[in-house]
Amino acid sequence: MIETISNINEVLSEAETIAIIGCSENVYRTSNYAARFLQERGYRVIPVNPGPEEIYGEKCYDSLTDIPKDIQIDIVNVFRNSEYTADAARDVADWKKQTGQNPVVWTQLDVSSPEAEKVAEEQELPYIRNKCIMVEWDRYF
Repeated sequence: MIETISNINEVLSEAETIAIIGCSENVYRTSNYAARFLQERGYRVIPVNPGPEEIYGEKCYDSLTDIPKDIQIDIVNVFRNSEYTADAARDVADWKKQTGQNPVVWTQLDVSSPEAEKVAEEQELPYIRNKCIMVEWDRYF
């Protein structure tokens, strides 16, 4: 698990592309605001949510594993209810197996679950628990 300040700073500094699972097209949802916030700070944001065709100019994918394998994903930011976080971690593990990539699983506030943490540990996925990516970005930059 990644918890130290210097490691989070390093993750945010080195990342270029962030997939947001649960990214909403509704401008009043936090996940939508986070997508815009991160885009405005230079990250490529890949929305993952069945339904919308695109969000902020990026094609929206039904699931993480639908994203083309040649796209390097550095962080998978999970904006779903905690009951779905273990499934999101399993999707990241599948992505890792399919692509050889090992993105950081970043769970927003109150989104982590013991099961998701166990999946991440078993699959050797870097994992950030219950931290708002926007707050952490503001803290370091």
